[in-house]
Amino acid sequence: MASLSRREFAELASLAVAGAMLPGLPSRPQQAVTLEETTIAQVQDGMKAGRLTSRGVTQAYLDRIAALDRQGPTLRAVLETNPEALTIADGLDAERRRGKLRGPLHGIPVIVKDNIETHDKMQTTAGSLALEGNFAVRDASIVERLRAAGAVVLAKANLSEWANFRSSRSSSGWSGRGRQCRNPYVLDRTPSGSSSGSAVSVSANLCAVAVGTETDGSIISPANTCGIVGLKPTVGLVSRAGIIPIAHSQDTAGPMARTVADAAALLTALAGVDPRDPATADAQGHVAKDYTAFLDASGLKGARIGVQARTGNNPIVDAVLEQAIAVLKTQGADVVDPAPIETAGQLGMNERDVLQYEFKADLNAYLATMPATVKPRTLADLIAFNAANEDREMPYFGQETFIASQARGPLTDQAYIDARAKCIELTRTKGIDATMDKYKLDVMLGPSGGIASLVDLAGGGGGGGGPGSSQFPAVSGYPHITVPAGFHFGLPLGVSFYGRAWSEPVLLRVAYAFEQATKVRRAPGFTPTLALS
Repeated sequence: MASLSRREFAELASLAVAGAMLPGLPSRPQQAVTLEETTIAQVQDGMKAGRLTSRGVTQAYLDRIAALDRQGPTLRAVLETNPEALTIADGLDAERRRGKLRGPLHGIPVIVKDNIETHDKMQTTAGSLALEGNFAVRDASIVERLRAAGAVVLAKANLSEWANFRSSRSSSGWSGRGRQCRNPYVLDRTPSGSSSGSAVSVSANLCAVAVGTETDGSIISPANTCGIVGLKPTVGLVSRAGIIPIAHSQDTAGPMARTVADAAALLTALAGVDPRDPATADAQGHVAKDYTAFLDASGLKGARIGVQARTGNNPIVDAVLEQAIAVLKTQGADVVDPAPIETAGQLGMNERDVLQYEFKADLNAYLATMPATVKPRTLADLIAFNAANEDREMPYFGQETFIASQARGPLTDQAYIDARAKCIELTRTKGIDATMDKYKLDVMLGPSGGIASLVDLAGGGGGGGGPGSSQFPAVSGYPHITVPAGFHFGLPLGVSFYGRAWSEPVLLRVAYAFEQATKVRRAPGFTPTLALS
């Protein structure tokens, strides 16, 4: 594919927001507003001043999706756009004219991952052809919250099919419905996954913010390789009701954004206790009214931050971590280096076993609630569908993870109970909690992942980005945020801050201060491939 010229890219990156005047307000000169790197606060300022409308912003993002996702670099980050998006935006503009404002997300276009149910004219399929035609009978609880907050649900994002839980040798960002999603920095590199489409959409400025989901690394890893902020909340802070599951002990949705401030604003809308998800009962008393209130550019001063062990085998990643440590010290943080988690490397197959047991039980329970139009009602049905449609669903990799999960017994099996207990002990009691107690830490620091690898569909490559910090926060159910921290040959790398359960306010404060001190994020250029010789 030919590279975009500077002129072509500039034109695409500077799509003007059409129809930007609010009816009934005094006429002002039309101002071309670029959507590239625009924040929620900037859009809100424009709408408040009458320079922008939600309809104009929504149309501009739809135009940008058409220009960059469907053609040009053909990112394949979006599975489908919402045919009602402009109508929704019109309604929110009308509310604004009447003086009704729902909050910081009023009129803001948001993309959600395609394993999150939306009760509209878009499907919810987890990227699989097996669920084509699945039009949800109700919004996921977090979508209900987004709509109540005034967000425009703009589109459904591509993803690693079934949230990357079908095959152990899958290509991240590939789905039967959307095919291979592309990294916006270098198109033949992995976007990572499973929230690949959400990450690419944010990074390429196809939306203001997006929602991803994570079981282990599925927000953090694509955020790392796509140069954005990704926040995996404490399990239970954000409802999973209406989200296609992998495993209830680790699943959560979370914000993906270009800035920490935007991630905090989105988390404010997403977080809350929900009767539809019993796990959220534990969040009672831990849900902040406004997560942006914790943002403090001086937030590193006096913070006690422990550095987990280096990779030891990736000097590129380790160098970015060293640079981050230097920034933390300059900004007044008390860095404890090293502050190793003594149980690191001891999980063995316990996490895998837990996920496979829970996937079978949770997915079967979810599929049983599907509309009658959805034919697969069990994991066994999905395995049969994939086998019968191998040419479309399994042209590059198989479904061995599906098959292994199907072989698991019920959640009453002692093997499952023991594995889950071991996971909690190693990652919580003797893991993150023990380390933070021992060194009296506010936050842990580590690399978010490695350099995005080449996509290799023929050979089964194009997975993640190398060693990172996702596993212990994921298995423990504790919060984790990644922030852009550096580049290598034009490919982004992030660093991770994580900590105890319900410590999102601390993580946001520290991450925001680091972001403001470094300001590493830069927009992607859609390079076809790296010229390394």
